[in-house]
Amino acid sequence: MSSDNNTHVSRRAVVTITGVGGIAGLSGCVGFGGNGDGGDGDDGGSNGGDGTDDTDGTDGGTGDSDAPETITLGQPASLSGQWDFLQPGISQATDAAVNHINEAGGPLDAELEVARRDTAVDPQEARTVATQLVENDDVAAIVGLFSSEINPLWDFLQDLSTPVITPWPGSTFLDTRGGDKGTPEDVSDDEWVWRTVVGDTVHTSGSAAFAIEEGLNTLGVINGTTEGERSYVEGFVSAYEANGGTVAERVEVELGASSYQSALSRLFEAEFDAFLMSLPQESAITALSDWSDGGYGRQPILSDTLTSQAVLDQVGSDLNGAWGATPGQSGPNYDTFEEIYTEAGDADINAWTPPAWDAVQVAALAIERAGEATPEAIQRNLGPVSRGEGTAVSTFAEGKEALANGEEITYQGAATPVNFTQHGNVFGTVSINTAQDGEFTQTSEVSAADVRSFVEEGQY
Repeated sequence: MSSDNNTHVSRRAVVTITGVGGIAGLSGCVGFGGNGDGGDGDDGGSNGGDGTDDTDGTDGGTGDSDAPETITLGQPASLSGQWDFLQPGISQATDAAVNHINEAGGPLDAELEVARRDTAVDPQEARTVATQLVENDDVAAIVGLFSSEINPLWDFLQDLSTPVITPWPGSTFLDTRGGDKGTPEDVSDDEWVWRTVVGDTVHTSGSAAFAIEEGLNTLGVINGTTEGERSYVEGFVSAYEANGGTVAERVEVELGASSYQSALSRLFEAEFDAFLMSLPQESAITALSDWSDGGYGRQPILSDTLTSQAVLDQVGSDLNGAWGATPGQSGPNYDTFEEIYTEAGDADINAWTPPAWDAVQVAALAIERAGEATPEAIQRNLGPVSRGEGTAVSTFAEGKEALANGEEITYQGAATPVNFTQHGNVFGTVSINTAQDGEFTQTSEVSAADVRSFVEEGQY
């Protein structure tokens, strides 16, 4: 995995146009480079389009003299730090989406690029990176940022006034923050964050519902101190208690300890049917190994990021039967994503890779509908291309064609139907993944409709 501070990813497409908007030939390759000073567009250029826009998008089309040769999206990335094991899949999904979009002619017939910079999921570094992406790389939108970066930087991101369309954050903080408030023409009430992954309120509600169905009526909880871990637990506990469950004991621990035996001893002094663990992977492996060595028993319920092969390999067979809920990988067009994704590389698919694909697709479609690649134009068009009664499209290629024909569109994603709520959130299914015979296997699914019934109208 690259540790470069800045990686530019682009697709060079040579397009031969036949007729109005027809694409007869495509060729190209992916290039990785960059010197750490942001994207200068050296390897970008026109793909041969005429720079016109035939759609009736919100902000109108651009003329020949205004047509961009390249359009850049910024990706703050976890190339290092405690979540770096998830980044390869997000990078591959993003790059595959960029390739597909450019093969289809690109937004506004321009070449789409991604400027990727490492934040290590550190809020202060994320602030620096976001500033660099906007001021140095001249990005039109940002397709990244975690909860633990967004929440403390909320006011800064509002001042930045650049759409953040992110596959990462689960935080309940975003349940009523973000989106266009259902008024895409009026940006005065907008909050510039959208997420293409279901939030903790959704998949923790699904997990809590499953726990109740399984007869696990009393719970112990152990979690870390970061925003992501706390948010996951709070979402779970809220839904769990609202549906009759009881939390007998909750212990919060610092991350990176060499042992969690004392914390486990405190937790297991209480009586409960199961315990929920929400920690980053390295700390969770230590805690679960201590749990196994101590013979504490009882049913483990794991937060979404812990349903990974690395956790099973380190902890061993005592985890058999442990389960966790993750955002479902069952969007209307998941198969389309999976086929293109698997041809692009060998990174594992995780719960955040389909949302990463969706984030790039919907950003490009917003640009195409808008007729220009400015942050405000994208912000105005994210809602219109994802909700409503337009022609259903599964990819940018389909959307570009429909928009060229004067149709309105509604993007149907890989992770979810997208269909952004007024707060820029999405609903989807929740997968229950159980440790069996040395691997996590999906054993159940909670439907989006069932999960939605747990969430108050207007509160997500």
